[in-house]
Amino acid sequence: MKGVVFNLLEGAVSRAFGDDMWDRLIDAAEVSGAYTSLGSYPDSDMEALVAAAGQDLELDRDQVLRWFGQNAIPLMADIYPDFFSAAPDARTFVEGINSQIHTEVRKLYPGAACPHFNMRSNSSGDLVMDYISTRRMCALAQGFVEGTAVWYGESVTFEHVTCTSHGAPHCTFAISWSSETLDKVKAA
Repeated sequence: MKGVVFNLLEGAVSRAFGDDMWDRLIDAAEVSGAYTSLGSYPDSDMEALVAAAGQDLELDRDQVLRWFGQNAIPLMADIYPDFFSAAPDARTFVEGINSQIHTEVRKLYPGAACPHFNMRSNSSGDLVMDYISTRRMCALAQGFVEGTAVWYGESVTFEHVTCTSHGAPHCTFAISWSSETLDKVKAA
């Protein structure tokens, strides 16, 4: 896993709980804690940090990953403002993950093993997204989508339809944005 993901986790933890909390997680996870954005690190380091955070905060793995995704978005917006300014709303941003964001991530961070997302609209116009990754961090993807909605001032409903943890070949999400919220945001 690329170091930039660890940097985002460190930033989210430090912003929410202070630098001392990050140091405690590093110690509890028994990892080096020295992550450069361009470096590559074992997935096991991330899993150890997530487990340490879960123990400290009394949350399960998916709750920690979801929290991380939600809280990483403002940091990503600060680091990569062009990703966010190029999209007028959360759905457009999410729909551009493969073609725009992950393409740029692979340029900036050679060797990045980004998850892949198959996207389509269902009959009611909701976004249906398949999450395909060997890392099984679908809760992180959910948190990123939810954090993106908050960043754009929108409300999102996120349904986890199928999951690899229940034997499915990949995770599938149904995602909808509330038009009432969008109308209120546009009127403001």
